[in-house]
Amino acid sequence: MEITVQWIRTSWTKESRGGEAAARRNAAPTGFVLPPTGTAASAHVIRMNERDGFKPFDTQEPRKRVDVQLRETDGRLRVFPRVQPLYALPPRPRRPPAVRLAPGQWVRWQLNYRFSSGAGARDWSYWLDTFNIAYGPVGADVFLSTPTVFINEQGPVR
Repeated sequence: MEITVQWIRTSWTKESRGGEAAARRNAAPTGFVLPPTGTAASAHVIRMNERDGFKPFDTQEPRKRVDVQLRETDGRLRVFPRVQPLYALPPRPRRPPAVRLAPGQWVRWQLNYRFSSGAGARDWSYWLDTFNIAYGPVGADVFLSTPTVFINEQGPVR
């Protein structure tokens, strides 16, 4: 069965925690039209960064480089993002269980992270990872619609 993976990473610093920069960051899309090229073993990867005004830059990368466990069993797809690195997690309650998608379904799963330099010399930096994963044949605009399952695993980033 076809598996379609789109990974969006939005990165910012303390400068985008409020005002106009935060409004631009919060307006960044959580889903994009899939490119016409790609293979079953590739993922559509989009990066948006504060220094570029959150302009999206997209590439194709091997699906195995996306930090999500994908396993097909009993006609369903088990989806569970890996959390790496553990030291970057904001405090949050216990992680939700994996999602099991039936053919024709898709999930949007969001996780955020917070980092500081080891010596505390730099300000905090942040990421938001959005994983859009569909099971079965889909159209190019699938991730512009409402997901079958939405998991918001974002914690406070202070």
